[in-house]
Amino acid sequence: MHSGPSNEADEQPTPWWRGAVIYQVYPRSFADANGDGTGDLEGVRSRLPYLAELGVDALWFTPWYRSPQADGGYDVADYRDIDPAFGTLADAERLIADAASLGIRTVVDIVPNHVSADHPWFAEALAAEPGSPARERFWFRDGLGEDGEVAPTAWTSSFSGPTWTRTANPDGTPGQWYLHLFDAAQPDLNWNHPEVVAEHEAVLRFWYDRGAAGVRIDSASMLAKDPELPEVEAHHEPGTHPHLDRDEVHDVYRRWRKIADSYEDPRVLIGEVWLPQIERFVRYLRDDEMHMAFNFDFMTAPWTREAIRSSIAATFAAHESVDAPPTWVLSNHDITRPVTRYGRAETSFDFAAKRFGVPTDLALGTRRARAAALLTAALPGVLYVYQGDELGLPEVEDLPDAARQDPMHRRSGGTDPGRDGCRVPLPWTEDGPSHGFSAHNDSGADPWLPQPPDWGAYAVEAQQGDPDSMLSLYREALRLRRTEPALQGTGFAWRESGPELLAFRRGEDLTCVVNFGDAPAALPEHAAVLISSAAIQGGRLPGEAAAWLRTDPF
Repeated sequence: MHSGPSNEADEQPTPWWRGAVIYQVYPRSFADANGDGTGDLEGVRSRLPYLAELGVDALWFTPWYRSPQADGGYDVADYRDIDPAFGTLADAERLIADAASLGIRTVVDIVPNHVSADHPWFAEALAAEPGSPARERFWFRDGLGEDGEVAPTAWTSSFSGPTWTRTANPDGTPGQWYLHLFDAAQPDLNWNHPEVVAEHEAVLRFWYDRGAAGVRIDSASMLAKDPELPEVEAHHEPGTHPHLDRDEVHDVYRRWRKIADSYEDPRVLIGEVWLPQIERFVRYLRDDEMHMAFNFDFMTAPWTREAIRSSIAATFAAHESVDAPPTWVLSNHDITRPVTRYGRAETSFDFAAKRFGVPTDLALGTRRARAAALLTAALPGVLYVYQGDELGLPEVEDLPDAARQDPMHRRSGGTDPGRDGCRVPLPWTEDGPSHGFSAHNDSGADPWLPQPPDWGAYAVEAQQGDPDSMLSLYREALRLRRTEPALQGTGFAWRESGPELLAFRRGEDLTCVVNFGDAPAALPEHAAVLISSAAIQGGRLPGEAAAWLRTDPF
């Protein structure tokens, strides 16, 4: 029984991206070459051998553009320049080229829904009169009420709180309001404006011409707005929500796909599409739009056999209808790290439920995260790895409030821990003031977020010689994923298994088995164990563990 798409009979070579391992780099926290406490592009370049040894096919960089960093770089002030904290445009070009020389492609982040309040367009709009052309690139509106003191709508921000901020006129009197679905430092663009459309198409070409293999599109379903700005109701017909997943947003991506396809080596469009309705989600993956989109359903699913199996099956069914590759991802720069999340009583993820003081069993979470790493690496499609997950880093939950920089924390009044806990700079060495994150520790610059006292135990240096470490597990899993014929194609079939086991076959002779129970369970008949997340004894797979088996062909 095949539950996944199949194109193994195609004579054309499979495009690189359909089965890629894509590693997410959060530049601010990856490696610091100049010792100022902030990660930079030269730091990434210095660690390319590590990434090549890990076995990744591409790097996705969260925004590295000039930005005031009000939201981790997702408030872009200049798309054609690198933020000075990270380096220069020449650094980016050198990094793209050096990575390519190692067989690693580069994906850059595009943030089309909004820009920074420091962007020249917004500065021009603030200086202009109401109704002027400069303001038409954004969503400026008069307020409601007797003196315009009421915001134009009661929409709620993705970062909690209001979505409108009132401006001041040159004489100091209250002025118009502007829309921001995220933070006030991120004014939304008006995608009905031809200059907004043209500018983003030019930005795509700018980075494609510099060797970027593709773009990841932030908040991809939010660009189009209803010009009438109606209130959000309890129910909207599909495609008619005032600011989410409107039908006209697809026109943007059809144009972008034509640009991507115009290159001799076609570029790739990757969407961040958070939508509960799978039939709406796959519309973004039609053959003239995006190549793939992130699988948030799987990433946020609870760690139970039923939930994971259901999510995998639904993912295959949805992607098969548009012949797009499924994607598998356990976390990113917005999500509580798996080692922490899977060690809780509630193992799913929901932004609205994030709170301080949630009990976590890190030992349990680590066992489950190791099993999840093998589960996802065995599935057909695209695998994403967020930096540090290959080290088993936990969420840092005890950051001092003064160190937290995420606007989600600030806008929630301090009740939401925010996302800084998964963004703490990586540990490379067991010892040293920054555990090797900063190359020049003598400078005295502390990492931009403080590292925990036990961070050295998770360091690359501590793990690389340990065959039982999380890093060794990832390296071996990605090596097998690259070399095992059974894992090259798209064939997939569920196997019958016990009530606590999830098992599926890849190709003719490889079976992945995951034990979601507490007790060891008998493995199916097999000739060899290729890899396991925990030691197998007497042919039994421990609880909260996974293994890849060599099994007899069909």
